Amino acid sequence: MSTTDDLYAGSSDTTEGKVFTVTGQDWDSIVDGLGAMDDESADERIVVNMGPQHPSTHGVLRLILELEGETVTEARCGIGYLHTGIEKNMEYRSWVQGVTFCTRMDYLSPFYNEMTYVLGVERLLDIEDQIPEKAQVMRVLLMELNRISSHLVCIATGGMEIGALTVMTIGFRERELVLDLFELITGLRMNHAFIRPGGVAQDLPPGALDEIRSFVALMKKRLPEYADLCNANPIFKARLEGVGVLDLEGCLALGLTGPVLRSTGYPWDLRKTQPYSGYETYDFDVQTWDTADSYGRFRVRLAEMWESLKIIEQAADRLARLDGAPVMVADKKIAWPSQLAIGSDGMGNSLDHIRHIMGESMEALIHHFKLVTEGFRVPAGQAYVPIESPRGELGAHVVSDGGTRPFRAHFRDPSFTNLQATSVMSEGGMVADVIVAIASIDPVMGGVDR
Repeated sequence: MSTTDDLYAGSSDTTEGKVFTVTGQDWDSIVDGLGAMDDESADERIVVNMGPQHPSTHGVLRLILELEGETVTEARCGIGYLHTGIEKNMEYRSWVQGVTFCTRMDYLSPFYNEMTYVLGVERLLDIEDQIPEKAQVMRVLLMELNRISSHLVCIATGGMEIGALTVMTIGFRERELVLDLFELITGLRMNHAFIRPGGVAQDLPPGALDEIRSFVALMKKRLPEYADLCNANPIFKARLEGVGVLDLEGCLALGLTGPVLRSTGYPWDLRKTQPYSGYETYDFDVQTWDTADSYGRFRVRLAEMWESLKIIEQAADRLARLDGAPVMVADKKIAWPSQLAIGSDGMGNSLDHIRHIMGESMEALIHHFKLVTEGFRVPAGQAYVPIESPRGELGAHVVSDGGTRPFRAHFRDPSFTNLQATSVMSEGGMVADVIVAIASIDPVMGGVDR
């Protein structure tokens, strides 16, 4: 046997049939090349791999397209390129540390990942009724700010992909303002791990409410720009209207939720249909459209940002009345980190708390040490609490065996479910319309490949 022979695989040709290497030339030249072939070869399908490339396939999404000319006859999704392993990693961390992992899934709306997981843990702990009001209001405030920032990215990148670069630049301009608020409140611009079992990590810093109100006032001036640029723009509408059509029956059959479902005219929003965190006490409307296409999904997201601003204003007014109120459950066996506050150096615990656990009470130090290193125990059982993320129904199925770590945590991410619509939306359309259809779904691949 030759030393060059492969012991495990025989040799074979790497290709079969006619191979076309497309290097950027005009599409007409490829079609002409096909026409010059014999009749038998000309009938063969062309399979094109679109992606993974950013931004047009929204991250590490690979699309396998079967084409006839420029018409898509079959479209399939190839997922599984991130390999984050978040759900499995959570089984080896405490219940609180799990927040640090799941916040990184759908990285455009991290607060929602944290929220659905924490709600499941709180249900298992049976402390849902003990969460302080201020913590609930802060959660709603952060989620609605996050909804705006997520929708801005969707609209901005979707505009860029069809050549509307002004929409992209102003979209990211406004998103930066939201991230500035996140940084002010949580210390981080994304991947916050701020929503914890029992409440939130810390209170609002001084001046936060003034900054939030200034942001709302500015956004009320800025959002009409998107309407002026897009709503009646004949070029924008021509690229979106009638593209990626999926009616109500199709959405229900595939389990699609969020703006894709509401663009069919069906007002399904978990904030109204299955309220959580006091959403039933806020005044807002569920936004729908009636075209079931990419344009309708754009209009739904644009309208939802206005509704989020209404909720943020109401939350800010409530927080003003709750000044000094607790933001973590009173049970010290669950509350972690204990009495966290920003010190004079802008970091870490308050000096009063450090003085107590380090110099005044050995019992307090032991408790703090065990709570941080080992964590609290969660009664055996399982819970699933869905919430309405910017992309649809997001839920965490949390299972406990009575220990200090999740036995299992599995997320129902809307990006994963909604991607099922790729083939239905794309087949029969043009290659250029595939990008529009995918953008209207607004998938985040961190949530798809967990």
